[in-house]
Amino acid sequence: MPRVLRYALLSVAAIAIGLVALVYALTWHPAEREPATLACTGDVAQVQPGQALKVMTWNLQYLAGKRYVFYYDLANGSGPDERPTREDLAYNLDEVVRVVREEQPDILNLQELHEGAKATDYQDQLALLQERLADLYPCTSQAFYWKAAFVPDPHIFGSVGTKLTTLSRFRIANAERLQLPELQQLPLRQLFAPKRALLVSQLPIRGGGNLTVINTHLDAHTTGQDVQQRQLAMVRAQLDSLEIEGKIWLLGGDLNLLPPGQFDHLAASQQARYPRDTPLQALWEHYPMVPRIDEASGPEQASWYTHFPNDPRVDRPDRTLDYVFHSPHLTRIDARVRQQDTLGISDHLPLIARFLLPPAQ
Repeated sequence: MPRVLRYALLSVAAIAIGLVALVYALTWHPAEREPATLACTGDVAQVQPGQALKVMTWNLQYLAGKRYVFYYDLANGSGPDERPTREDLAYNLDEVVRVVREEQPDILNLQELHEGAKATDYQDQLALLQERLADLYPCTSQAFYWKAAFVPDPHIFGSVGTKLTTLSRFRIANAERLQLPELQQLPLRQLFAPKRALLVSQLPIRGGGNLTVINTHLDAHTTGQDVQQRQLAMVRAQLDSLEIEGKIWLLGGDLNLLPPGQFDHLAASQQARYPRDTPLQALWEHYPMVPRIDEASGPEQASWYTHFPNDPRVDRPDRTLDYVFHSPHLTRIDARVRQQDTLGISDHLPLIARFLLPPAQ
């Protein structure tokens, strides 16, 4: 082989290796199971046997609000907006704090909080909330599910950082991040993609045992892929394991899935985002769900809608995507979706439920 050609090939190989190293350095590679970031301040009370417990789950859509149609909000990626204004971020932070202070849930599961993302001016949105809610929530756990120093997508062209957060009035003893199965994509694209997860927090119960609180945000439906089924199978395995061990648990989050019966209520333009036969059955056939099937699929289902898409063809909430599943050992007292004054804060609405813990044995 001529020396010039040999040098050229070596140069190309060196450049390729350098590019691979650069991409690896810019992207995030979490373990399948790892400790989650946990912080508690002061002498924090423990959960009491037999007490009532108020839980809220809310996808905050990174405090963007409802005045936008983002590029990903339309099926063909043609939404005109790429980021919210600073003014809207500040306004929606105020609105979230208002709602949380009025509701004062004991446990608050939040999804789509940003940290270090170019689209939201590199805010640490959990820190901004903590500054305003520190008197209510001395304990927090958090776990990223999208993180990269640079994403070359022209709509992003910068850093991303999206996390799950659980805020608690009660002590969190430990927390873990469990990696969920990933959407299958081309290897390079997959490196930059979100990595969905379960945030699992353990709240000690006075007298012994723990309340396990799980927070998640599952992938959306993708035609030709079974990622939702694989993620639900892992969730189901976690819940089954907790049940076998006799643990008390609850799971709250954005599952990106319709309950049975809602598909045909959607406008035709919205149906492509969901399978007609919902895989959510893998959970609701085995564990209590909020809302119940008769609520989410019955004549009053509109009161249980938790999603108001950023699509100009939709002028009101029209589907349920957010749920709380819970241990049969927890007794549901009441539940509702706060719709009346939250329609402009996020494309999701807060789901609230109250439970009674079992008494001490």
